Amino acid sequence: MTTVIPFDSKVRAVKAAARQSLQPGEVCLLGAGPGDPDLMTIKGMRALQAADVVVYDRLANPELLDFTGQDCEKIYVGKRKDRHSLPQGQICDLLVALARCGKKVVRLKGGDPFIFGRGGEEIDVLEANNIPWQVIPGITAATGCAASTGIPLTHRDCAHALTFITAHRRDTGLTFNWELALQKDQTVVFYMGLSVVAEIAEGLIARGKSAATPIAVIANGTRQEQQVVVSTLAGIGKALASSDLPSPALIVMGEVVALRGQLQAVVEQIGAAV
Repeated sequence: MTTVIPFDSKVRAVKAAARQSLQPGEVCLLGAGPGDPDLMTIKGMRALQAADVVVYDRLANPELLDFTGQDCEKIYVGKRKDRHSLPQGQICDLLVALARCGKKVVRLKGGDPFIFGRGGEEIDVLEANNIPWQVIPGITAATGCAASTGIPLTHRDCAHALTFITAHRRDTGLTFNWELALQKDQTVVFYMGLSVVAEIAEGLIARGKSAATPIAVIANGTRQEQQVVVSTLAGIGKALASSDLPSPALIVMGEVVALRGQLQAVVEQIGAAV
């Protein structure tokens, strides 16, 4: 026997769960997902509904703030390259101070808090100050952006492993493990590397990677304004020079990028047949 729950009962259940999802004096690190607000989890929505204050990043879609209550305080702490509205240390201090005031605090981060989101650093500070915390994971940019552009990150024929690399450039140059990026039969995803794509490509080719290796650069992934540039290691610098991709962008390298067109063609054929 199937029981149908009326819609208004479902709404009441969601609101009741929201009231119980956060405790006063607790901090919740919440993954906002890759951009499309519909890709945030239901548990994340409940946390936003329960929050007294939301401390949010630039990469978190501001539409998600619509889930908060009327009296919820919103504090923006977004960061751009070389321009931080609030240094990381002060963000951590803010979370501690808000929790000690008895607030239900949501720390809203783009993607997933524990994948290049500095979530671990914030948890360390909360632990050191005996602040209770929880983490609600989000869809990281790699999986969300790849899916929205039709790129399978793994494939039985050509990608048996998946590597995530942060591509920040320091004064001494790119500091990631080049050997890790050169491994065969894998897909490599570079986060935060739009300004150094050409340098990455040149470095990989110089170390023996095929210049014909497919590569895609994705900006605003999963959103309506999504943009994609597809080329090879040898050609990506020139391809980007003639484009106007905004930062941040995600870089996907590997043979799976070449499958993008094939998969799109199949989807179009299926759509035409329906």
